[in-house]
Amino acid sequence: MPFKKENRANTLSGVMLIALFSLSAFYIADFPVIKNLSLSPLVIGIILGMGYANSLRNKLPEAWVPGVVFSTKTLLRTGIIFYGFRLTYQNVVNVGLDAIVIDLLVITTVVLLGILLGKLLKLDDEIALLTATGSAICGAAAVLGAEPVVKSKPYKAAVAVSTVVIFGTISMFLYPVLYRSGILHLSPKLMGIYTGSSVHEVAHVVGAGNAMGPEVASTAVIVKMIRVILLSPYLIILSYFLSRKRKSGNSNQKTKITIPWFAIWFLVVIGFNSLNLLPVSVVSFINRLDTFVLTMAMTALGVETNFSKFKQAGIKPFVLGLLLYIWLIAGDYFFVSFIPKIL
Repeated sequence: MPFKKENRANTLSGVMLIALFSLSAFYIADFPVIKNLSLSPLVIGIILGMGYANSLRNKLPEAWVPGVVFSTKTLLRTGIIFYGFRLTYQNVVNVGLDAIVIDLLVITTVVLLGILLGKLLKLDDEIALLTATGSAICGAAAVLGAEPVVKSKPYKAAVAVSTVVIFGTISMFLYPVLYRSGILHLSPKLMGIYTGSSVHEVAHVVGAGNAMGPEVASTAVIVKMIRVILLSPYLIILSYFLSRKRKSGNSNQKTKITIPWFAIWFLVVIGFNSLNLLPVSVVSFINRLDTFVLTMAMTALGVETNFSKFKQAGIKPFVLGLLLYIWLIAGDYFFVSFIPKIL
């Protein structure tokens, strides 16, 4: 345990180092140019962490490493749980059945396509799965949620995060252009469903939606939040299939299903938040604190990521991210054009 009495001070020193980087990420995220790009502190945090990992990482006292590990594990799970305070089950009811079905289709097809393409590209299975998860659900937050279930090395999560951030940022500028030019023949509500069900990051959905008008923006955010809610059941299903795969890979070893309890607590928190028992100011404070905790987790992942690992992964993760992005644009447009007509 990282917080045993004999190493508590060193662990806290490691956590404080990550906290200082995270504070810097919040400061940088307030720069006008960064705000215009809708880059969240989470993304800035992992960039700062990777910068440190590839310059001064060898100066980090070895005794502080448990603090970094604590941030990538315990703080990560805690941040995902309290992410539920951003959501309510009323959001799901208000948006309608067609948007829910579209979200389910997007998640299912992107994950399955990501696994298939990963094998065709001869890409590392864990990187392919994390990239597909981030593309299918909610970008960096989904990668963070899946990482403890996949049990991958930190650099693999960083590679996956980098792909979804790149294509999510492109979407934020591309979607308004396609919509305003009339290339996408969709009503404001359908454009909101299309944006919320296909753009990677929550921040990018907000940025793209606001550029297309309030009706598009409000629908897009709700549809995106439904994708976030679906993260929890997805992680439970993913855990089940990974446990079966590990068992089949070693028939002599008993493999237990790893139940991602943090994903279940995530749903519980959403249920509690749906009751509206807490004042808005308290929920707002929790959300700000949770963003900081998730930023610490992302920063710690960056600190554990060396650029040599990116060279080892090669260009294939970005090719996979691009192919999944093309499917998100084309496949989801088909879903949005077709599904509402039959429901």
